[in-house]
Amino acid sequence: MYNGILPVYKERGLTSHDVVFKLRKILKTKKIGHTGTLDPEVDGVLPICIGPATRISDYIMDMGKSYVATITIGRSTTTEDQTGETIAQSNVDVGGITVDQVDDVLQHFQGHISQTPPMYSSVKVNGKKLYEYARNNETVERPTRTVMIYNIKRISELNFTDNECNFDITVTCGKGTYIRTLATDIGKALEFPAHMSKLTRIESGGFKLEDSLSLEDIKVLHEHDSLQTKLFPIEYGLKGLSQIIIEDPQVKQRILNGQKFYTRQFKQQFNEQVVFIDHSTKKALAIYMIHPDKSAEIKPKKVFN
Repeated sequence: MYNGILPVYKERGLTSHDVVFKLRKILKTKKIGHTGTLDPEVDGVLPICIGPATRISDYIMDMGKSYVATITIGRSTTTEDQTGETIAQSNVDVGGITVDQVDDVLQHFQGHISQTPPMYSSVKVNGKKLYEYARNNETVERPTRTVMIYNIKRISELNFTDNECNFDITVTCGKGTYIRTLATDIGKALEFPAHMSKLTRIESGGFKLEDSLSLEDIKVLHEHDSLQTKLFPIEYGLKGLSQIIIEDPQVKQRILNGQKFYTRQFKQQFNEQVVFIDHSTKKALAIYMIHPDKSAEIKPKKVFN
């Protein structure tokens, strides 16, 4: 049975669930899960957890993502991307927007920013997904939330065509960021309607696009019994957590038994969650968290045995 994390290249036209469905057929196992959805028209890296590694998918999703996006200035859509219907247009003439203007606006989107998620999204309001309201032509107040943009940069020249202006950007961001919404907000800052016309995810949870395998690659490797060598261990997916190395065999056994500890028993500071690593095998023993009722204690959240 496979156990580990597999960075998969998701092609355009497939949903993330399609990828999981196809992998279950190829690998003949049901214990497979993805680490955050990619829209059908978005391609790029999609880390897949297989076997016992499915227990740590949430931690991979928390580690941030990087994208290359094409922003189109001059037209906005219902979905905030190229798949939606046009709702506003304004001609952008050559020189109507300058490189300096774009770069200045992008700087204002670095750091913590506020976003209102698009109506065509899976964000839930009153127990119902926003896209369900949108499909029924219903309106609902959307919650504005704070997201983190670690880095944003223009990587192409401005291209003026068909009364619109296109340019590419790279974005490294935290969990919950909508690049579609970022594109429309950039347009608003430039005083034009806008949408995201193309998107590729180039990194997710530390897994890079160049390390990703296509479904056909995975099928061939599986048939030749060599796929396990391409899987990353669960420890790779937990590198976003603080680590404590355990050398004492008795402490190791207590951890594997799921016992509680006092924080004073360890030299390190505790910030919410920590992963204990076996000194000899370099394997993760367990994830511990601060006890919700006793701040001086830590308790197990996940034990790997």
